[in-house]
Amino acid sequence: MSECYEYVPHRLLRRRVRDVASGAEGELMAVINENVSDSALREHWVELAYIRGASGREFTTAAANVEPALDQPQTTVGRRDHRSA
Repeated sequence: MSECYEYVPHRLLRRRVRDVASGAEGELMAVINENVSDSALREHWVELAYIRGASGREFTTAAANVEPALDQPQTTVGRRDHRSA
């Protein structure tokens, strides 16, 4: 039987990231290729990203859902529309 997981290198490790599925942000702690199958006959591998949120608790998401977090949120408050003058 093979291992149930393996670590995967990722360019955003130890950086602030955003989970596009939930909008939650935190520090990317690891990306792991995990066998999530409940059967020994048929393996099902997925790449999961482990993200540590501000509370210190980690959550997982698909590695494909991880993107760099913006340092400042983009809002329209306080911005002027330069098209109307």
